[in-house]
Order: sequence, then structure tokens, then C-alpha cells
Amino acid sequence: MSIEKNIQSVKDFFAAAFGGDSATMLALAAEDIEWIVPGEDWPLAGTHRGHAGLTELLKTESETMELSLSEPREYIALGDRVLVVGYAEGKVKATNKPFTDDWIFAITVRDGKLTNIREYVDTQALARAAAVSDPENAADVPGDGSDLRAS
Repeated sequence: MSIEKNIQSVKDFFAAAFGGDSATMLALAAEDIEWIVPGEDWPLAGTHRGHAGLTELLKTESETMELSLSEPREYIALGDRVLVVGYAEGKVKATNKPFTDDWIFAITVRDGKLTNIREYVDTQALARAAAVSDPENAADVPGDGSDLRAS
């Protein structure tokens, strides 16, 4: 596929995902898709496989986070790889603390379907929002506070 078609597949996937159209989103994902959210001790962390894993990941996200804005802003592609640069705002439901997140998703597209998504997110912002008490308290934030979702 052309780079332009790969970018369009990713744009259509995000439009479906953010618009709540799970049937279209799953139709644009390979049956063996992998979505990697690095980190530990975070409900979204892990490697989520297949349509069931993708569905469960998005269900967990909606149960644990409230996004007021998640916006892909830039698409950069080479071959079958598409990097999406975006921005999100929201809050962690368990703490009711807000966050802002500048993120990048590295996505592989083959034959018009997304086969792999690896997230790179602002781990420090998410760690602060997930901290139950003062984020300066090292007991509440993993490591230096920057490794909540880091690989």
C-alpha cells in the first residue's frame, strides 16, 4: 500500500476509536494486532493482542480514565510505519486528578490494517494524576515518577 493509504487507514482507525465506532475500528485492525502500552502497575500497561485484547484495552481505558480531549495532530509515515503525534487531556477516575499528555503512537500498517501500535506517552503527567497523595512522595509514585508507563 502507499504511504498515503497507510496514513488514511490510521486516520480512519482513530476516527472510529474516538467516535465510539468499534465495528469500524476492529475492521481496520488485523486480527492479530498488538497494542503495547509500556509500564507496570498501571491498568492499561501490557501487550494487548487481537480484537479481544483491543476491545478490553479500550474498555479498561474508559473505566479508569476520563478523556476530555484526545487529538491526533500530525501523521508522519515511511513505508508501512505511521507515527501519530497527538495530545490528550483528561483525568484519572480513581484520583479525580487531571493530566495533559503529549503522546506518540508508532503504528505498523499492512494491507490496510493496523498490525502493531506502540504508545509513547508523558509518563510523568500520568504518574502525577494517578498518585493517591502528594506526587512528591516517592512512596506513591513509581521510581522517579517518570516510569509509570515507560518501557
